[in-house]
Amino acid sequence: MKKKLPIGIDGFEKLRTNDFYYVDKTLFIKELLQNWGEVNLFTRPRRFGKSLNINMLKCFFETGSDPALFGGLKIARETALCEKYMGKFPVISISLKSVDGLKYETAVAALRRVIGNEACRFEFLSESEQLGQNDKELYLGLTSVKNGKFLMTDDILTDSLQTLSKLLFKHYGQKVILLIDEYDVPLDKAFQAGYYDEMTNLIRNLLGNALKTNDSLYFAVLTGCLRISKESIFTGLNNLKIHTISDVRYDEYFGFTNSDVDELLEFYGLSSCKNIIRDWYDGYHFGDTDVYCPWDVMNYCDELLAAPGTPPKNYWANTSGNGLILRLLKNTDQTTKDELEELLNGEKITKKISQELTYRDIEDSVENVWSVLYATGYLTGMHLEQADADIFSLWIPNGEIRKLFYELVQDWFRAATRSDTERINRFCSAFPAGDVETIQEMLGDYLWDSISVRDTAVRTNMKENFYHGMVLGLLRSQGSWLVKSNAETGEGYSDISIQTPERIGIIIELKYANDGNLEEACRKALEQIEEKKYAEGLKRRGIKKIIQYGIAFCEKECMVVMA
Repeated sequence: MKKKLPIGIDGFEKLRTNDFYYVDKTLFIKELLQNWGEVNLFTRPRRFGKSLNINMLKCFFETGSDPALFGGLKIARETALCEKYMGKFPVISISLKSVDGLKYETAVAALRRVIGNEACRFEFLSESEQLGQNDKELYLGLTSVKNGKFLMTDDILTDSLQTLSKLLFKHYGQKVILLIDEYDVPLDKAFQAGYYDEMTNLIRNLLGNALKTNDSLYFAVLTGCLRISKESIFTGLNNLKIHTISDVRYDEYFGFTNSDVDELLEFYGLSSCKNIIRDWYDGYHFGDTDVYCPWDVMNYCDELLAAPGTPPKNYWANTSGNGLILRLLKNTDQTTKDELEELLNGEKITKKISQELTYRDIEDSVENVWSVLYATGYLTGMHLEQADADIFSLWIPNGEIRKLFYELVQDWFRAATRSDTERINRFCSAFPAGDVETIQEMLGDYLWDSISVRDTAVRTNMKENFYHGMVLGLLRSQGSWLVKSNAETGEGYSDISIQTPERIGIIIELKYANDGNLEEACRKALEQIEEKKYAEGLKRRGIKKIIQYGIAFCEKECMVVMA
């Protein structure tokens, strides 16, 4: 029986003791010990293995850890290192990804719960002979609960990680390793909900006490998506080492390398799927290494094992809010629109990237959004040689993210056009009237205002789907029409079918003309309507008049032909 794929498993012990497949990243421990600072911050996009790596560090360093968890893994060959460090430290490990709430008070209660639950892991401190009565009272302040809620005051909360470090140091006689996963999530959630300043102040005090004035700290590791420094989250922290996605060190330990994916596919007999997995889920550039999104690869392999031939899907994009791209589109000018077009068509753009932005900075300018899209994985890139250190070449990493951009551009286009009801009503009314000239002229204007697709690497059906979505959005503005997409209307599925209250039926077939021959593409569209008998379904519903259109696109050009 083959090992299970660890979908959504970010607990190292659970993964290693329940026969899950594991891509060995344990040499991250060796690299960290050879190059660590007192405080180490790793910024990576969501779903690239940050939480699993944090939990792996906990399992390796924590007193009483099980050496068998690392048996057969690469770090086990480093015998001297393991003998010196494995199981030798008290470890505080928390994740802030659940610190959320529509109100500040709700988020603070969630933070109390996270830290309180971690403090409760060390129940032995309440009876420790190494702690005095005052120390035990401090511990009680961290763990006291009433009606299911932790009672720690704001002052106790901001001192909590420092206090717990001090108590563990006294008990063990060994300094503490502090692990904080997704440290910036509370700030992201607070920004969205409107209590950013309050949460920034709380996180600043909490981390300042734990990282800057903590004599009980051996070292700390933090992970997140953004490096938050302008808001003084790390004020006065001179012992901070920051490792972003553009840094070479540690570049292979977050995400799957090409060899990681080869081994995984060979193990499960899926090597024949390598090309499609590469096209859809590879393309990220961290430091000097090209990496795949592990969440995508694992999910798609799992689906392939259940149903060979399953087409690729968006997995990573569905785990993350897409508000950043929508914000970019909402504030777009002609330059930004042209840059988005270049990206969608497989080209690269050059941008100045700031890796010290805060969530508040996103609102300042459209240019800042590019930096956040790069940091959060919607774009990837690399520093341009012989250029300023902040100048990067950026591109869309893979098919999954490109498809996401297509869909969000369509959403933006629909929202942008709905405001001009007079214009959109004139466009739509031309269809039942058979006014080909107006349809073609206005559709051309809409294309000019929007973003086009020309990338030769993109499959024709994906291009057709892109324009299909734009036309469909325009036509669905007519609330009295019954507009169906890919509906079974004969011996197949027509792109768009419409029934009006006047019992007029409209069938539209769209084509993308890769060779630029719009007339030929329109002819093929109309032939398909006839061959597949798309009109028959409308006739059976009592539609008396049926109008058929073939519409062809090539970049920003279009042609409309009526049968």
